[in-house]
Amino acid sequence: MYILGIESSCDDTSAAVIADGGLLLSNVIASQKVHEEFGGVVPELASRAHQQNIVPVVDTALRRAGIDKHQLSAIAFTRGPGLLGSLLVGTSFAKGLSLGLRIPLVDVNHLHGHVLSHFVKRMPDDRVPEFPFLCLLISGGNSQLILVRNYNDMEVLGATIDDAAGEAFDKCAKVMGLPYPGGPHIDRLAAEGNPKAFRFAKPHIPGLNYSFSGLKTSFLYTLRDAVKQDPDFVTKNQADLAASLQATIIEILLDKLRKAVQQTGVRTVAIGGGVSANSGVRRAVADFCTERNLEAFIPERAFTTDNAAMIAMAGYFKYLDSDFCRYDQVPFARVTV
Repeated sequence: MYILGIESSCDDTSAAVIADGGLLLSNVIASQKVHEEFGGVVPELASRAHQQNIVPVVDTALRRAGIDKHQLSAIAFTRGPGLLGSLLVGTSFAKGLSLGLRIPLVDVNHLHGHVLSHFVKRMPDDRVPEFPFLCLLISGGNSQLILVRNYNDMEVLGATIDDAAGEAFDKCAKVMGLPYPGGPHIDRLAAEGNPKAFRFAKPHIPGLNYSFSGLKTSFLYTLRDAVKQDPDFVTKNQADLAASLQATIIEILLDKLRKAVQQTGVRTVAIGGGVSANSGVRRAVADFCTERNLEAFIPERAFTTDNAAMIAMAGYFKYLDSDFCRYDQVPFARVTV
């Protein structure tokens, strides 16, 4: 069995091939540098770049996997959520290839892909989570706590009511004058700073929901007031600002994760999404689980950002259940797990 996965939800064009049991044979990603000068992803430019990249990316994925397209069992693609223009490119290509090869088409929820990325295997005996487990899904557009009972049975226990953790990282980095995307720059600077140098507002949201808009406002006001006194404040305090911001976001994330573990009694915790590449987040979640004797699953950094391996993995599970996609189904921009 060979499943081709196609991911085009934002600004990365990716294709991957997964074999029986979730064994990864290839995972190719073409990134788009054009957005850096604009400080964020420009949807029209992203969709145009996908059109240029998708054929060579899929061709490279098949060649690296060592198979011919006629050996494919099914094609899995990201149907949403994401940028509609970008999704249309991946969806249209997947439909056309599926029709041409006369093999099943499988649509994948992008967020499900992040959750199920933990089942992608480099080697046949790689460790994977057992159901049920808790997944802290943190990215630029989503911050969710998900109870994963099975690959097709996920319950959102809590979600952000405004901004996501990744957005907080990027927007605060932009205020500091750091390049886009700002998250990796915050991560790098935080390693050199004092996480207790500055205090920022933390939300008091009931239940397991998140909020990061207040933190962003607090960070902005701190910089605005300090720069009035010293125009070079940000330059002089970059590392401490980054470390304090990162520490605050981690505290917010772990506070809800702690409550979710207590409420559910689940003993396995996983993280996923772009923010799970952050060094501080990875270390904090690992320590959190060690202290409580929980089993932790921290993904490879290659599987934290948007990638087709996770789409192929989610598609693999659906293929086993013959859960196929009709050709009249269209992409969607927004949805929750």
